[in-house]
Amino acid sequence: MQIYFHGHSCFEIVGNAGRILIDPFLTGNPSTTAKPEDFTELDAILVSHGHSDHLGDAIQLSMQTGAPIIAVFELALYCQSQGAKTHAMHLGGKHLFPFGWVKLTQALHGSGIEDPEGGNMIYGGPPCGFLIQIEEKWLYHAGDTGLFGDMELIGRRHPLAVAMLPIGDNFVMGVEEAVHASQLLRPKVVIPMHYNTFPLIAQDVGEFEHLLQRRAPESQVKALKPGEMFEV
Repeated sequence: MQIYFHGHSCFEIVGNAGRILIDPFLTGNPSTTAKPEDFTELDAILVSHGHSDHLGDAIQLSMQTGAPIIAVFELALYCQSQGAKTHAMHLGGKHLFPFGWVKLTQALHGSGIEDPEGGNMIYGGPPCGFLIQIEEKWLYHAGDTGLFGDMELIGRRHPLAVAMLPIGDNFVMGVEEAVHASQLLRPKVVIPMHYNTFPLIAQDVGEFEHLLQRRAPESQVKALKPGEMFEV
């Protein structure tokens, strides 16, 4: 299985049973090398919440590939109203797709959708993270979140091959909190995300790597540049 990083919080996961894209913020993302037209075949698009740097190009990609958007019910309903194919889920629920299992976890954040007409924010339901099992390996994409104690429960119940964790601070966990999250989750590999896209979330990934090596040496940091791939 290959995990490609496309900048910010966008990951492409390719396994024998399918190809999925998570939080496809491509258009307007200064840190990515990918474009929506690069994706002609997808089996699913996972969206953690309604903010524009995560919902991104999901609706366009669903319409161009026929892939369903997997999201919480309220966000899925909005995407469906815009012409996308969807599969609605909710926190704590899981579903077996042709490519593998998807389970929704909590995330401490918001999920308002920017009204294209320029009015009020549209309610997008609660934000979420994703537990994904592909080829008998568990992956965790935390979405945008602060630190929460039940990350220990996630790690205890699911032997994580990879955890994709935000480290950018201000809107999400910073370096210190992400290190503590890694101690709770105990993944084999941590891929940092949601940092250095904009000045407000600039972070030294070397500091994260150094702290994690000291405090959770059983977890390896794999800091990917946009376009790079990690094989699990």
